[in-house]
Amino acid sequence: MSKAPRSAGEHVADSHDLIRVTGARVNNLKDISVEIPKRRLTVFTGVSGSGKSSLVFDTIAAESQRLINETYSAFLQGFMPSLARPEVDVLDGLTTAIIVDQERMGSNPRSTVGTATDANAMLRILFSRIAKPHAGPPTAYSFNVPKRTATGSMVADKGAGEKKVVREAVYAGGMCARCEGMGSVTDFDLTALYDDSKSLNEGALTIPGYSMEGWYGRIFRGSGYFNPDKPIKKYTKKELHDLLYREPTKIKVEGINLTYQGLIPQIHKSFLSKDVEAMQPHIRAFVERAITFTTCPDCGGTRLSKEALASKIKGKNIADLCMMQITDLAAWVRDLKEPSVTPLIGALGDALDAFVEIGLGYLSLDRPAGTLSGGEAQRTKMIRHLGSSLTDVTYVFDEPTIGLHPHDIQRMNELLLQLRDKGNTVLVVEHKPETIVIGDHVVDLGPGAGSGGGEVVFEGPVDKLRASGTLTGRHLDDRARLKESVRSATDALEVRGASTNNLQNVDVDVPLGVLVVVTGVAGSGKSSLIDGSIADLDGVVAIDQGAIRGSRRSNPATYTGLLEPIRKAFAKENGVKPALFSANSEGACLACKGAGVIYTELGVMATVESPCEECEGKRFQASVLEYRFGGKNIAEVLAMPVAEALEFFAEGDARTPAAHKILDRLADVGLGYVSIGQPLTTLSGGERQRLKLATHMGEPGGILVLDEPTSGLHLADVEQLLALLDRLVDAGKSVIVIEHHQAVMAHADWLIDLGPGAGHDGGKVVFEGTPAKLIAKPTTLTGKHLKEYVAK
Repeated sequence: MSKAPRSAGEHVADSHDLIRVTGARVNNLKDISVEIPKRRLTVFTGVSGSGKSSLVFDTIAAESQRLINETYSAFLQGFMPSLARPEVDVLDGLTTAIIVDQERMGSNPRSTVGTATDANAMLRILFSRIAKPHAGPPTAYSFNVPKRTATGSMVADKGAGEKKVVREAVYAGGMCARCEGMGSVTDFDLTALYDDSKSLNEGALTIPGYSMEGWYGRIFRGSGYFNPDKPIKKYTKKELHDLLYREPTKIKVEGINLTYQGLIPQIHKSFLSKDVEAMQPHIRAFVERAITFTTCPDCGGTRLSKEALASKIKGKNIADLCMMQITDLAAWVRDLKEPSVTPLIGALGDALDAFVEIGLGYLSLDRPAGTLSGGEAQRTKMIRHLGSSLTDVTYVFDEPTIGLHPHDIQRMNELLLQLRDKGNTVLVVEHKPETIVIGDHVVDLGPGAGSGGGEVVFEGPVDKLRASGTLTGRHLDDRARLKESVRSATDALEVRGASTNNLQNVDVDVPLGVLVVVTGVAGSGKSSLIDGSIADLDGVVAIDQGAIRGSRRSNPATYTGLLEPIRKAFAKENGVKPALFSANSEGACLACKGAGVIYTELGVMATVESPCEECEGKRFQASVLEYRFGGKNIAEVLAMPVAEALEFFAEGDARTPAAHKILDRLADVGLGYVSIGQPLTTLSGGERQRLKLATHMGEPGGILVLDEPTSGLHLADVEQLLALLDRLVDAGKSVIVIEHHQAVMAHADWLIDLGPGAGHDGGKVVFEGTPAKLIAKPTTLTGKHLKEYVAK
C-alpha cells in the first residue's frame, strides 16, 4: 500500500524516501528493524562483530543485488554468484546497490592499475590515432594481445562458376613474443626439479604436488617416453627432452584419454600463471628456489613488442607513459594539443585527475594490481563511480579510511559527500571518528560482539550519539595521550641506502626492544622501507592482512592448532580415536563429507549451496555427536565464540590448559567474538591479521612487523590493542607497526615519519624521535595532525 503525499502538491512518488528493514536475522542480528534515509550519508558503527556488515552487506546490499540478478535470463544468471534471500521479514525502498569493498584486485600478474581501470584502454586508443609511426589499432599497444596471422580460402558460387578467394589476415597485438607480455623471462634450476640419482618410481621429482602415487604417476608411467625405473642421470637426450620440454601430447593410459606434457611447460601452466605473492607458502618457496625471473631482454620489462615501443607521441611511447607517476602523467596529457582527439584527451585527463583527487596520484599505471593494499584497491574501484552519471543508487563502503593518513581522510570525506550530493544514498561501515561525524544519520550496533551484539543501540544524528551513552558515543571524542615515559632501545636495525620503489637512498636506524611506529601519508614509502629492508631479515615475522591460504573447511581452531588439544581431550574422555573429532577425517558427515553444506549443480544456472540435511550443517556424523566433554559435543564446542570457549576450558570438568592458552591469546588480540569453528574465508582483513598475530604471540623473542593492526577495530578496542603491544614489547619482542592511527602514534616509544608527500614527493625520512619531540615542533603533516589530536 502506498503512502499518501505528505503535503499538497507533492507527488506520491516523492514519499519513498526511506530504506526500511524489518525483522533482520542474518548472522547475529536479533530481529532488528531500522529506517535509513535515502540520498543521505548514513554511517554504521559498533564494535567489531556487532553486526554492521551483516546488516549493510549481507542484508541490504545482498537483497538489492539478488533482485537485480533475477531480472536477467537464466543463462546469464549462470555466470553470476548465487545469492539466497537474506533472513529478513521486510526490505522496502531498496535501490541499486554498488559495493565498493576492500577485496584485493586479484593476483593475475597481467593485471595492472591501468588495465583494471579505463586509463590503459583510453591510452591505447590515443596511440592508435596519433602516434608515429602508426603500429595499428588499439590492440597493437596491448601487452595482453599477441600478434596473430591467419590464412584461409573461401569458395563463392557466382552462378557462372566458382570463384576462389584466398586471404591472409594479420591481427595486430602488442605483446612481446619472448616473454608473452609478462615483462620477465624464467630460467629453471633443474636440480630443484628432480634428484637425478633416482628414478621416477623412486621419487626423483621434488616439485610440490607431483607425486607418483596419483595421476602424474599414471601419466608418466603410461606415456612410454622413458623408463620410470631408470635413474634420470642415465636418460638419453631424447628421454630428458620428453621429460622436461615435450609439448602437450594426447596419450591413452589404462583406456583413459589423457594429455602428457613436459615438466617445464606444466610448471608454466600450473604455477607461473599466478602471482608469486599469492601462492601458498610451500609452492612460493619452491618457485623462488627453482626459478629465476630476469627482465626480458627484448622488451626491457615493458611487456610490449618492438613495433609498439617504436610508436611515440611527443617523444614518449605508451610504456614510458605507464611508468610515469599518475600526477605527472595527468599534467602531460593536459599539455597535449591535438584537435582530432580532443574529447579523448579530456576523458583521459578526467580519469587521471580522479586518481589524484582520490589520493592515488603517487601510483603508476604499470603498477601490478595484486600489489595494491586493500585501501588502495577500494579507492581505485571508486574512480569509475566519481564521474558516473548514475544517480539515485546506493553506494556501500567498507571502512574507506583504511590505509589513509589523517591528512588524506578529509579528502576521502569530501568524495563521500560528493557522491551523496549527486543524489545517491551512501552507506558507510566505519570506525574512524573523523568520518563518523560527517554522517547525516548514524546507526550504532551492539552492545557487544557476536552473540552479545546484533541490536540497534542508537539511531539518529551524530550530536545525539555523543549523549546516547553507547560505547561508540562515549568514545567518539576520545583523544590520544602521550606516555609519561618511553622505553630505551636495546639495539638497532641499520638500514642503509634503501631505494625500493620511491625511497630516495634512505638511511635509518630502527630501534629494537621498543614499540616503533612507522607513519606518513599514503604512498610516502612506509611499506617500501619495512617490506624492502626489514621484513625478510632473519628473526623478523611480518604479519599482514593478506588472505590465509585454506578452504572453507579451515577455521580459527584448525589454523591456530587449537583443535588438536580439543580432539585429544574428547578422545581421552570417551576412550575413542582423536580422528573422530575432525570434520576433515573419520568423524565427518558421510553425506557432505564434513563440509556442512551440499552443493547442487543446476546446469546453466548458478550452483546452489544448501545446509546438509543429514548433519544439519554440524559437519559430523550423528554417532560422533553423542560423545561429550564437559557436557557438550564437538559441534557445540566449535560453535562457541572465543570468549565463551575461554571460560569453558578454564576450569571444571572441561579444564584443558593447552586449549585455554591458545584461546587466551585469541582473546588478547580482540577476537573474543569470533566462533572457533567459523570458516576463515568469512574473516575480514583486520581479523585475519589479528589471528596471525595470536599464533606468533607464544613464540619467544623475535621482531614483529604489523601492518595497520587498528584496521576494523572499534574506538573502544584501540586501548586493548595498545595494551597488547605493550605486553609484547615487555615480553622481549621488538614491535614495528606501520600505522596511521594517532592513538598508536602517541603510544610509540619511537616514531619514524616518511614523506613529505607521496610517490616521488616522498621516500624520505622527515622525522625520527619520540612523539613528544614531534609534537613540540610539528614540521611534518603527521606532526600537525598528531598535535591536534593529542589531549591537552
